[in-house]
Amino acid sequence: MKRSTIFIFSAVVLGGLFLLATVLYRGGTDARAMGEANQALLVRMHSPTLGPQDAKVHIVEFLDPACEACRAFYPFVKQLMAANPGRIKLTVRHVPFHKGADSVVKLLEASKKQGKYWPTLEAVLASQPQWAINHQARIELLWSHLEGIGLDLEKLRTDMNAPEVERNMKQDQVDAAALKVEKTPEYFVNGRRMETFGHEQLRKLVQEELARSYR
Repeated sequence: MKRSTIFIFSAVVLGGLFLLATVLYRGGTDARAMGEANQALLVRMHSPTLGPQDAKVHIVEFLDPACEACRAFYPFVKQLMAANPGRIKLTVRHVPFHKGADSVVKLLEASKKQGKYWPTLEAVLASQPQWAINHQARIELLWSHLEGIGLDLEKLRTDMNAPEVERNMKQDQVDAAALKVEKTPEYFVNGRRMETFGHEQLRKLVQEELARSYR
C-alpha cells in the first residue's frame, strides 16, 4: 500500500474516532446539563429526604403509596444506601395515580408534622396488601396498621386537612407533570432519569453516579 493511501486511511480513521469521542462527550455533557436543569423540579423545601445532606448521589423517587412496584422497590433502594454508607440520599415525592391514594398521600404529608414521616411511610408500604384492594386505596383499612410507631392518630387526622398538606401534594403533582412522570415508581439519580425500568437499571445508574461523584 502506498504511503499516501496509508496516510489518507489513517486520517479517516482518526477523524472518525474524534467524531465519535465528540458525540459521546456531548451526550454525557447534555445528560448532566439536563440533570442539573431538572433539579429545580425534583426537590422542594417540603420534600422528605433520608440520608446525609452532603451525600453526592441523590435519588429522587416519585411514589404512589398504593403502587405495588413502589412497595417492592423501597427495600432495594434502602439496600443500595446501606451498601454505600454516607454516599446516597433519598428524596420522595408523591404522585397518587391509584384511586383513593390521595388520602394516603395527605396522611404521609401530615405525619411530617410529628417528625414521623419515614416510619409512617414504611408502615404504609408494609401493610399495603391489607388496605390497597384491587388497585384502590381504602384508608379506613390503614389506620390500625399505624399503631405502635408513636403517632398521635387524632392529630394526624386533623393535620391531613391543613392547607400546607394540600399545597405540598399539589406541588408534587405539578412537578411530576412537568417532568413527564406518568408511572410509579419513577427514579431520577442526580437529575438523570432511569431510562428503562428494573432493579439492575437502577443499580447501574446509581453506580455510574457513584463512580463519577467519588473519584
